[in-house]
Amino acid sequence: QVQLVESGGGLVQPGGSLRLSCVASGNIFTIYTAAWYRQAPGKERELVAMITGGGTIGYADFVKGRFTISRDNAKNTVYLQMNSLKAEDTAVYYCNSAPQIRTNWGQGTLVTVSP
Repeated sequence: QVQLVESGGGLVQPGGSLRLSCVASGNIFTIYTAAWYRQAPGKERELVAMITGGGTIGYADFVKGRFTISRDNAKNTVYLQMNSLKAEDTAVYYCNSAPQIRTNWGQGTLVTVSP
């Protein structure tokens, strides 16, 4: 099983920015579409953004224009640049493949948006 390690979360004020990173122990993201997901307290995990091997990108409507997903295949790493953060972006953020989940979830990285 490929292991996923997310990092970069933290406490940020509304309107602030964070950059999340996800490092995979294998080349899962060169084979499959890479994606970021999030799970807010009391809610189900949801898809945030995805990027295919060919570079096609898709975003959930609630992050369009604010978040940017990118990848570095040589480093088996996927990034999520988050700008103009809102309180409702508070969640644990995870990476994995999409649309099918191909490996175990990592521990995620907590993003808290609060004054």
